[in-house]
Amino acid sequence: MPALCSIYITKIIHGHNLILITRYYRELLMKSEFGAPKELTSILQRKNMRQKDLNFLDRNEFNYSPSKEVVEALKNFDINKLCFYTRIYDEGKKSILSVFLSELYDIDETQVLLGYGGEDILKQAVHYFLTEEDGNKTMLIPKFSWWYYKSIADEVNGRTLQYPLYEDGNTFKYDFAAMKDMIQKENPKILLLASPNNPTGNGLTPEELDELLAEVPAKTKVLIDEAYASFVSTDTRYIKELVNKYPNLIISRTLSKFYGLPGLRMGFGFMSKELEKFSKYSNKYLGYNRISEDIAIAALKSDAHYRNIAKLMNEDRARYEKEIGVLPGFKVYESVANFILIKYPIALKEALQKAFAEQSYKVKFMNEPDINTHLRITLGRPEQNRIVIDTIKEIASK
Repeated sequence: MPALCSIYITKIIHGHNLILITRYYRELLMKSEFGAPKELTSILQRKNMRQKDLNFLDRNEFNYSPSKEVVEALKNFDINKLCFYTRIYDEGKKSILSVFLSELYDIDETQVLLGYGGEDILKQAVHYFLTEEDGNKTMLIPKFSWWYYKSIADEVNGRTLQYPLYEDGNTFKYDFAAMKDMIQKENPKILLLASPNNPTGNGLTPEELDELLAEVPAKTKVLIDEAYASFVSTDTRYIKELVNKYPNLIISRTLSKFYGLPGLRMGFGFMSKELEKFSKYSNKYLGYNRISEDIAIAALKSDAHYRNIAKLMNEDRARYEKEIGVLPGFKVYESVANFILIKYPIALKEALQKAFAEQSYKVKFMNEPDINTHLRITLGRPEQNRIVIDTIKEIASK
Protein backbone atom coordinates (compact mmCIF):
# COMPACT_ATOMS: atom_id res chain seq x y z
CA MET A 1 0.00 0.00 0.00
CA PRO A 2 1.44 3.42 -0.92
CA ALA A 3 2.79 5.40 2.04
CA LEU A 4 0.62 8.39 1.15
CA CYS A 5 -2.54 6.31 1.49
CA SER A 6 -1.38 4.98 4.84
CA ILE A 7 -0.72 8.50 6.13
CA TYR A 8 -4.10 9.67 4.86
CA ILE A 9 -5.88 6.81 6.61
CA THR A 10 -3.99 7.48 9.83
CA LYS A 11 -5.13 11.11 9.78
CA ILE A 12 -8.71 10.08 9.17
CA ILE A 13 -8.67 7.70 12.13
CA HIS A 14 -7.14 10.25 14.43
CA GLY A 15 -9.91 12.60 13.32
CA HIS A 16 -12.50 10.02 14.43
CA ASN A 17 -14.14 9.68 10.99
CA LEU A 18 -14.61 5.94 11.40
CA ILE A 19 -17.39 5.61 8.83
CA LEU A 20 -15.20 7.26 6.22
CA ILE A 21 -12.18 5.13 7.08
CA THR A 22 -14.21 1.93 6.99
CA ARG A 23 -15.59 2.75 3.54
CA TYR A 24 -12.25 3.97 2.21
CA TYR A 25 -10.29 1.05 3.61
CA ARG A 26 -12.76 -1.53 2.28
CA GLU A 27 -12.63 -0.07 -1.21
CA LEU A 28 -8.85 0.11 -1.12
CA LEU A 29 -8.47 -3.51 -0.08
CA MET A 30 -10.80 -4.61 -2.86
CA LYS A 31 -8.46 -2.99 -5.36
CA SER A 32 -5.25 -4.19 -3.71
CA GLU A 33 -3.50 -7.55 -3.45
CA PHE A 34 -1.95 -6.46 -0.17
CA GLY A 35 -3.35 -7.06 3.30
CA ALA A 36 -3.95 -4.52 6.04
CA PRO A 37 -0.91 -2.36 6.79
CA LYS A 38 0.55 -2.92 10.26
CA GLU A 39 0.29 0.73 11.24
CA LEU A 40 -3.43 0.81 10.36
CA THR A 41 -4.14 -2.35 12.33
CA SER A 42 -2.22 -0.98 15.29
CA ILE A 43 -4.12 2.32 15.24
CA LEU A 44 -7.49 0.57 15.08
CA GLN A 45 -6.55 -1.75 17.94
CA ARG A 46 -5.43 1.16 20.13
CA LYS A 47 -8.59 3.07 19.36
CA ASN A 48 -10.77 0.06 20.21
CA MET A 49 -8.91 -0.39 23.49
CA ARG A 50 -9.53 3.25 24.43
CA GLN A 51 -13.22 2.85 23.61
CA LYS A 52 -13.44 -0.26 25.81
CA ASP A 53 -11.71 1.51 28.69
CA LEU A 54 -14.20 4.38 28.70
CA ASN A 55 -17.01 4.40 31.24
CA PHE A 56 -20.13 5.74 29.55
CA LEU A 57 -22.38 7.43 32.08
CA ASP A 58 -23.63 10.14 29.74
CA ARG A 59 -26.51 8.59 27.76
CA ASN A 60 -28.41 6.57 30.36
CA GLU A 61 -27.23 3.24 29.03
CA PHE A 62 -26.82 -0.03 30.92
CA ASN A 63 -23.53 -0.83 32.64
CA TYR A 64 -24.68 -4.18 34.02
CA SER A 65 -25.07 -7.54 32.25
CA PRO A 66 -28.24 -8.73 30.52
CA SER A 67 -30.32 -11.41 32.19
CA LYS A 68 -29.44 -15.07 31.65
CA GLU A 69 -32.73 -15.43 29.77
CA VAL A 70 -31.60 -12.79 27.27
CA VAL A 71 -28.24 -14.52 26.84
CA GLU A 72 -29.95 -17.88 26.29
CA ALA A 73 -32.39 -16.37 23.78
CA LEU A 74 -29.51 -15.08 21.70
CA LYS A 75 -27.49 -18.28 22.07
CA ASN A 76 -30.43 -20.50 21.09
CA PHE A 77 -31.84 -18.33 18.31
CA ASP A 78 -32.73 -20.32 15.21
CA ILE A 79 -30.66 -18.62 12.52
CA ASN A 80 -32.94 -20.05 9.84
CA LYS A 81 -35.64 -17.63 10.97
CA LEU A 82 -33.67 -14.88 9.26
CA CYS A 83 -34.25 -16.55 5.91
CA PHE A 84 -38.00 -15.85 6.08
CA TYR A 85 -40.40 -13.07 6.95
CA THR A 86 -42.60 -13.64 9.95
CA ARG A 87 -45.96 -15.16 9.01
CA ILE A 88 -47.89 -13.91 12.00
CA TYR A 89 -49.34 -11.08 9.91
CA ASP A 90 -51.42 -13.79 8.20
CA GLU A 91 -53.25 -13.98 11.54
CA GLY A 92 -53.80 -10.24 11.58
CA LYS A 93 -51.05 -9.67 14.18
CA LYS A 94 -47.99 -7.45 14.02
CA SER A 95 -45.42 -9.64 15.74
CA ILE A 96 -44.91 -12.35 18.32
CA LEU A 97 -43.75 -9.46 20.51
CA SER A 98 -46.96 -7.47 20.10
CA VAL A 99 -48.94 -10.61 21.00
CA PHE A 100 -46.79 -11.12 24.11
CA LEU A 101 -47.18 -7.46 25.12
CA SER A 102 -50.92 -7.68 24.58
CA GLU A 103 -51.09 -10.54 27.07
CA LEU A 104 -48.61 -8.97 29.51
CA TYR A 105 -50.43 -5.64 29.69
CA ASP A 106 -53.92 -7.08 29.11
CA ILE A 107 -54.50 -4.75 26.18
CA ASP A 108 -55.93 -5.61 22.77
CA GLU A 109 -53.15 -6.45 20.30
CA THR A 110 -54.50 -3.87 17.85
CA GLN A 111 -53.60 -1.19 20.41
CA VAL A 112 -49.97 -2.28 20.70
CA LEU A 113 -47.32 -0.30 18.81
CA LEU A 114 -43.81 -1.47 17.93
CA GLY A 115 -40.82 0.51 16.75
CA TYR A 116 -37.08 0.46 16.39
CA GLY A 117 -36.60 1.94 19.82
CA GLY A 118 -38.96 4.30 21.60
CA GLU A 119 -37.56 7.10 19.46
CA ASP A 120 -39.05 5.47 16.36
CA ILE A 121 -42.56 5.49 17.84
CA LEU A 122 -42.17 9.10 18.97
CA LYS A 123 -40.87 10.18 15.57
CA GLN A 124 -43.61 8.39 13.65
CA ALA A 125 -46.32 9.91 15.84
CA VAL A 126 -44.96 13.44 15.61
CA HIS A 127 -44.46 13.24 11.85
CA TYR A 128 -47.89 11.71 11.29
CA PHE A 129 -49.97 14.12 13.32
CA LEU A 130 -48.04 17.31 12.45
CA THR A 131 -48.52 16.67 8.74
CA GLU A 132 -52.27 16.06 8.73
CA GLU A 133 -54.45 18.09 6.41
CA ASP A 134 -55.70 20.52 9.05
CA GLY A 135 -52.27 22.22 8.96
CA ASN A 136 -51.89 22.42 12.73
CA LYS A 137 -48.16 21.99 13.39
CA THR A 138 -47.98 23.07 17.02
CA MET A 139 -46.52 20.73 19.64
CA LEU A 140 -46.05 21.48 23.34
CA ILE A 141 -43.01 19.96 25.07
CA PRO A 142 -41.47 20.32 28.56
CA LYS A 143 -39.05 23.21 29.02
CA PHE A 144 -36.27 20.92 30.22
CA SER A 145 -36.46 17.79 28.10
CA TRP A 146 -34.81 15.61 25.47
CA TRP A 147 -33.56 17.69 22.55
CA TYR A 148 -34.94 15.02 20.18
CA TYR A 149 -38.53 16.14 20.70
CA LYS A 150 -37.96 19.49 19.00
CA SER A 151 -35.71 17.94 16.39
CA ILE A 152 -38.32 15.51 15.06
CA ALA A 153 -40.90 18.30 14.94
CA ASP A 154 -38.45 20.49 13.04
CA GLU A 155 -38.08 17.75 10.44
CA VAL A 156 -41.67 18.39 9.33
CA ASN A 157 -41.57 22.17 9.94
CA GLY A 158 -43.36 21.82 13.24
CA ARG A 159 -43.79 24.61 15.77
CA THR A 160 -42.65 23.60 19.26
CA LEU A 161 -43.49 25.58 22.36
CA GLN A 162 -42.20 24.82 25.84
CA TYR A 163 -44.46 24.58 28.84
CA PRO A 164 -42.82 25.27 32.20
CA LEU A 165 -41.41 23.01 34.86
CA TYR A 166 -40.58 24.53 38.21
CA GLU A 167 -38.28 23.61 41.08
CA ASP A 168 -39.88 22.53 44.31
CA GLY A 169 -37.20 21.79 46.88
CA ASN A 170 -34.94 19.15 45.39
CA THR A 171 -37.25 18.11 42.60
CA PHE A 172 -38.91 19.48 39.46
CA LYS A 173 -42.65 19.49 38.86
CA TYR A 174 -44.99 20.08 35.97
CA ASP A 175 -46.92 23.34 36.23
CA PHE A 176 -50.43 22.04 35.58
CA ALA A 177 -52.07 25.45 35.64
CA ALA A 178 -49.63 26.86 33.08
CA MET A 179 -50.00 23.77 30.90
CA LYS A 180 -53.78 24.07 30.86
CA ASP A 181 -53.54 27.75 29.94
CA MET A 182 -51.14 26.98 27.07
CA ILE A 183 -53.37 24.20 25.76
CA GLN A 184 -56.34 26.53 25.71
CA LYS A 185 -54.41 29.41 24.16
CA GLU A 186 -52.28 27.56 21.59
CA ASN A 187 -54.66 24.77 20.54
CA PRO A 188 -51.75 22.35 19.98
CA LYS A 189 -51.94 19.34 17.70
CA ILE A 190 -49.72 17.39 20.11
CA LEU A 191 -49.09 17.63 23.82
CA LEU A 192 -45.93 15.69 24.63
CA LEU A 193 -45.33 14.55 28.20
CA ALA A 194 -42.25 12.76 29.51
CA SER A 195 -42.73 10.70 32.64
CA PRO A 196 -40.16 10.36 34.08
CA ASN A 197 -38.70 13.39 32.37
CA ASN A 198 -35.15 13.48 31.08
CA PRO A 199 -33.03 15.19 32.41
CA THR A 200 -34.96 16.39 35.48
CA GLY A 201 -35.93 12.90 36.68
CA ASN A 202 -39.45 13.77 37.84
CA GLY A 203 -42.51 11.77 36.87
CA LEU A 204 -46.29 11.90 36.94
CA THR A 205 -48.49 9.52 38.90
CA PRO A 206 -51.36 7.72 37.14
CA GLU A 207 -53.75 10.00 39.06
CA GLU A 208 -51.94 13.12 37.84
CA LEU A 209 -51.98 11.84 34.27
CA ASP A 210 -55.70 11.18 34.49
CA GLU A 211 -56.31 14.65 35.91
CA LEU A 212 -54.34 16.31 33.14
CA LEU A 213 -55.78 14.21 30.30
CA ALA A 214 -59.28 15.14 31.41
CA GLU A 215 -58.44 18.78 30.60
CA VAL A 216 -57.08 18.11 27.10
CA PRO A 217 -59.49 18.42 24.16
CA ALA A 218 -59.87 15.29 22.05
CA LYS A 219 -58.47 17.03 18.97
CA THR A 220 -55.11 17.40 20.72
CA LYS A 221 -53.14 14.17 20.61
CA VAL A 222 -51.31 13.34 23.83
CA LEU A 223 -47.99 11.56 23.42
CA ILE A 224 -46.43 10.25 26.66
CA ASP A 225 -42.79 9.19 26.60
CA GLU A 226 -42.42 6.56 29.32
CA ALA A 227 -38.93 5.38 28.43
CA TYR A 228 -37.95 5.30 32.13
CA ALA A 229 -41.32 4.40 33.64
CA SER A 230 -40.42 0.80 34.50
CA PHE A 231 -38.06 2.14 37.16
CA VAL A 232 -41.02 3.69 38.96
CA SER A 233 -43.48 0.87 39.50
CA THR A 234 -44.43 -2.66 38.50
CA ASP A 235 -48.10 -1.70 38.40
CA THR A 236 -48.99 -0.94 34.78
CA ARG A 237 -52.77 -1.35 35.02
CA TYR A 238 -53.22 2.39 34.53
CA ILE A 239 -52.00 2.11 30.92
CA LYS A 240 -54.98 0.02 29.85
CA GLU A 241 -57.35 2.26 31.79
CA LEU A 242 -56.01 5.46 30.24
CA VAL A 243 -55.77 4.32 26.58
CA ASN A 244 -59.30 2.96 26.80
CA LYS A 245 -60.61 6.11 28.47
CA TYR A 246 -59.00 8.78 26.28
CA PRO A 247 -59.35 8.54 22.47
CA ASN A 248 -56.33 10.78 21.79
CA LEU A 249 -53.61 8.97 23.75
CA ILE A 250 -50.36 7.23 22.81
CA ILE A 251 -47.93 5.90 25.42
CA SER A 252 -44.42 5.01 24.28
CA ARG A 253 -42.02 2.67 26.12
CA THR A 254 -38.73 0.96 25.31
CA LEU A 255 -36.40 -1.95 26.05
CA SER A 256 -33.45 0.47 26.16
CA LYS A 257 -33.51 1.76 29.73
CA PHE A 258 -34.92 -0.49 32.46
CA TYR A 259 -34.24 -3.64 30.44
CA GLY A 260 -30.80 -2.38 29.47
CA LEU A 261 -30.91 -3.17 25.75
CA PRO A 262 -30.35 0.11 23.88
CA GLY A 263 -28.39 -1.73 21.20
CA LEU A 264 -31.41 -3.94 20.48
CA ARG A 265 -33.36 -0.95 19.10
CA MET A 266 -36.78 -2.17 20.16
CA GLY A 267 -39.52 0.03 21.48
CA PHE A 268 -43.19 -0.57 22.15
CA GLY A 269 -46.24 1.44 23.03
CA PHE A 270 -50.00 1.52 23.43
CA MET A 271 -52.70 3.69 21.90
CA SER A 272 -56.41 4.27 22.00
CA LYS A 273 -58.52 2.31 19.51
CA GLU A 274 -59.65 5.56 17.91
CA LEU A 275 -56.12 6.07 16.51
CA GLU A 276 -56.39 3.07 14.18
CA LYS A 277 -55.22 5.09 11.17
CA PHE A 278 -51.96 5.91 12.90
CA SER A 279 -51.47 2.22 13.70
CA LYS A 280 -51.79 1.33 10.01
CA TYR A 281 -49.26 4.04 9.19
CA SER A 282 -46.85 2.80 11.86
CA ASN A 283 -47.04 -0.97 11.32
CA LYS A 284 -44.42 -2.87 9.34
CA TYR A 285 -46.25 -5.22 6.99
CA LEU A 286 -43.33 -7.64 6.64
CA GLY A 287 -42.64 -7.71 10.34
CA TYR A 288 -39.80 -6.74 12.64
CA ASN A 289 -36.30 -7.94 13.42
CA ARG A 290 -36.80 -11.57 14.43
CA ILE A 291 -33.75 -11.72 16.68
CA SER A 292 -34.91 -8.57 18.48
CA GLU A 293 -38.38 -10.07 18.97
CA ASP A 294 -37.02 -13.14 20.74
CA ILE A 295 -34.58 -11.17 22.90
CA ALA A 296 -37.23 -8.61 23.84
CA ILE A 297 -39.61 -11.32 25.04
CA ALA A 298 -36.79 -12.94 27.04
CA ALA A 299 -36.01 -9.59 28.70
CA LEU A 300 -39.65 -8.97 29.58
CA LYS A 301 -39.85 -12.45 31.10
CA SER A 302 -36.83 -11.81 33.32
CA ASP A 303 -38.21 -8.78 35.13
CA ALA A 304 -36.78 -9.93 38.50
CA HIS A 305 -33.20 -9.63 37.20
CA TYR A 306 -33.73 -6.01 36.29
CA ARG A 307 -35.65 -5.24 39.50
CA ASN A 308 -32.60 -6.34 41.48
CA ILE A 309 -30.39 -4.02 39.46
CA ALA A 310 -32.87 -1.16 40.00
CA LYS A 311 -32.50 -1.75 43.75
CA LEU A 312 -28.73 -1.31 43.45
CA MET A 313 -29.33 1.91 41.53
CA ASN A 314 -31.63 3.15 44.30
CA GLU A 315 -28.90 2.52 46.87
CA ASP A 316 -26.34 4.42 44.82
CA ARG A 317 -28.81 7.25 44.21
CA ALA A 318 -29.06 7.62 47.99
CA ARG A 319 -25.24 7.76 48.20
CA TYR A 320 -25.17 10.64 45.74
CA GLU A 321 -27.75 12.50 47.79
CA LYS A 322 -25.91 11.83 51.05
CA GLU A 323 -22.37 12.58 49.90
CA ILE A 324 -22.74 15.11 47.07
CA GLY A 325 -25.88 16.87 48.25
CA VAL A 326 -24.06 18.23 51.31
CA LEU A 327 -21.18 19.80 49.36
CA PRO A 328 -21.20 23.63 49.19
CA GLY A 329 -22.88 24.84 45.99
CA PHE A 330 -24.08 21.35 45.00
CA LYS A 331 -27.66 20.13 44.78
CA VAL A 332 -28.79 16.58 43.99
CA TYR A 333 -32.31 16.34 42.60
CA GLU A 334 -34.70 13.50 43.26
CA SER A 335 -35.00 11.06 40.39
CA VAL A 336 -37.17 8.05 39.66
CA ALA A 337 -35.08 7.02 36.65
CA ASN A 338 -31.63 5.50 36.06
CA PHE A 339 -29.89 8.87 36.20
CA ILE A 340 -29.52 11.81 38.54
CA LEU A 341 -29.32 15.53 37.93
CA ILE A 342 -26.80 17.52 39.96
CA LYS A 343 -26.38 21.28 40.17
CA TYR A 344 -22.77 22.30 40.70
CA PRO A 345 -20.76 25.57 41.03
CA ILE A 346 -20.10 26.62 37.44
CA ALA A 347 -16.57 27.69 38.40
CA LEU A 348 -15.74 24.00 38.82
CA LYS A 349 -16.88 22.95 35.35
CA GLU A 350 -13.48 22.87 33.68
CA ALA A 351 -11.87 21.06 36.62
CA LEU A 352 -14.68 18.49 36.71
CA GLN A 353 -14.46 17.88 32.98
CA LYS A 354 -10.72 17.37 33.20
CA ALA A 355 -11.00 15.07 36.21
CA PHE A 356 -13.63 12.87 34.57
CA ALA A 357 -11.57 12.69 31.37
CA GLU A 358 -8.52 11.58 33.36
CA GLN A 359 -10.63 8.86 34.97
CA SER A 360 -11.95 7.82 31.50
CA TYR A 361 -15.51 8.67 32.52
CA LYS A 362 -18.09 10.37 30.33
CA VAL A 363 -20.94 12.23 32.05
CA LYS A 364 -23.39 14.72 30.58
CA PHE A 365 -22.69 18.42 31.21
CA MET A 366 -25.93 20.21 30.37
CA ASN A 367 -25.70 23.16 27.95
CA GLU A 368 -29.33 24.23 27.70
CA PRO A 369 -30.34 27.67 29.04
CA ASP A 370 -31.32 27.76 32.74
CA ILE A 371 -29.87 24.31 33.30
CA ASN A 372 -26.30 24.82 32.08
CA THR A 373 -24.98 24.65 35.65
CA HIS A 374 -26.10 21.04 35.96
CA LEU A 375 -24.72 17.66 35.03
CA ARG A 376 -26.66 14.48 34.44
CA ILE A 377 -25.05 11.21 35.48
CA THR A 378 -26.22 7.74 34.52
CA LEU A 379 -26.36 5.37 37.47
CA GLY A 380 -23.73 2.77 36.66
CA ARG A 381 -22.41 -0.14 38.67
CA PRO A 382 -21.59 0.53 42.36
CA GLU A 383 -17.85 0.74 41.72
CA GLN A 384 -18.40 3.22 38.88
CA ASN A 385 -20.68 5.37 41.01
CA ARG A 386 -18.08 5.30 43.78
CA ILE A 387 -15.43 6.70 41.45
CA VAL A 388 -17.77 9.45 40.22
CA ILE A 389 -18.70 10.47 43.76
CA ASP A 390 -15.08 10.52 44.90
CA THR A 391 -14.03 12.51 41.83
CA ILE A 392 -16.65 15.19 42.50
CA LYS A 393 -15.73 15.34 46.18
CA GLU A 394 -12.04 15.72 45.37
CA ILE A 395 -12.64 18.64 42.99
CA ALA A 396 -15.09 20.28 45.39
CA SER A 397 -12.54 20.12 48.21
CA LYS A 398 -9.85 22.06 46.34
